[in-house]
Amino acid sequence: MPAHPHPPPPACPSASATPAIPALWLAVALSMGAAISLGITRFAYALLLPPMREDLGWSYTLAGAMNTVNALGYLLGALATPLLLRRLAPGTVLLAGSVLATLFMGLSGFFTEAAPLLLQRLLAGVASALVFVAGGLLAARLGAHQPRRGGLLLGLYYGGTGWGITLSALLVPSVLAAAPAPHAWTWAWWALGLACAAATLVLWWPARALRVLAPPAPPPTAFNAAPPPARVRWRALAPALLGYGLFGVGYIGYMTFVVALLREQGASGTSVTWFYALLGLAVVLSSRIWAGLLDRSRGGQALALLNGLLGVATVLPAVTSAWPVMMASGLLFGGVFLSVVASTTALVRHNLPQVLWASGISAFTIVFAAGQIVGPTVVGWIADGPGGLARGLVFSACALWVGALVAWRQRPL
Repeated sequence: MPAHPHPPPPACPSASATPAIPALWLAVALSMGAAISLGITRFAYALLLPPMREDLGWSYTLAGAMNTVNALGYLLGALATPLLLRRLAPGTVLLAGSVLATLFMGLSGFFTEAAPLLLQRLLAGVASALVFVAGGLLAARLGAHQPRRGGLLLGLYYGGTGWGITLSALLVPSVLAAAPAPHAWTWAWWALGLACAAATLVLWWPARALRVLAPPAPPPTAFNAAPPPARVRWRALAPALLGYGLFGVGYIGYMTFVVALLREQGASGTSVTWFYALLGLAVVLSSRIWAGLLDRSRGGQALALLNGLLGVATVLPAVTSAWPVMMASGLLFGGVFLSVVASTTALVRHNLPQVLWASGISAFTIVFAAGQIVGPTVVGWIADGPGGLARGLVFSACALWVGALVAWRQRPL
């Protein structure tokens, strides 16, 4: 990786120096990046899908395509991020991405035609990948300087997605109820854009404070030591990469359509708000629940276990509409799915030298995005046929279970 554009610190911050950095608060502030990139930019759409579909006469296939193009944009952003990180500090990429995500979320409220809405979802996906990869890299570096709390710090960052989900669950229904007709949902897009702007302001602190954790240039030695490996051994990581790609296929069907399924089953607006808000809070709490597992697991065991549990949570709404079971599904799903993401960053941190972390995190982000491109449209296409949304979620659960079996074969490098 080329030298950092800013002068490196004179020495690598040692473990003894890091207590001066309020690591937990930095991780919480940094988690606003995950809140923007996934919690709001990606998952708030599930709350807007039912009113937009009803107002604009969409099929489930078109409704799913909105998240498919968002995932395509996410893939393009994930491909571009390593190139940007070779020229710019991670904090700069993080803030630029969050500003762009804010802009594109707000612009979505100005259109009713499918084509410009698809374009806005594409561009928002690109911006969210910049935020997510750069934020994940900063969280990994922070965890490396606090090794005993590395899993917790990573979990706190990814758990920020839960804050975005919970905020969306509380914000969108209230805006829809108060906004004037027609197209009340446009006001919800603008409100979500303001929420992204507020989270971007919070990100200024960790983006600046964590610059000191940039890896310094290697110290000179008396002999010509071999440089760190220039590339990741992708074949050795193939089981984890494939398992994570199938996670992308499976989980996104649930997060795109579960609110629509609840509406079809007759759930009230208040019930949907509670369901989605509690799912988001479960995401936040999951950082503590799975921290020990992420610290211990050097191979694919954590990814496999979490994928398997997520499949159970995904299939429950397809087999029953009983409200206690639906709530259990949401809590289990929220308590697991972002820890799957954190498990891949932990896998990179455990198995690759720090100079390759950005490439490793980007590779997992790319297969994640590729899976998400497939998931929403396939589930939407299935939902437009016999069996409806319930059958689509069965497909999602099966993808997650296959991903668990594949990931189990991943061994430490």
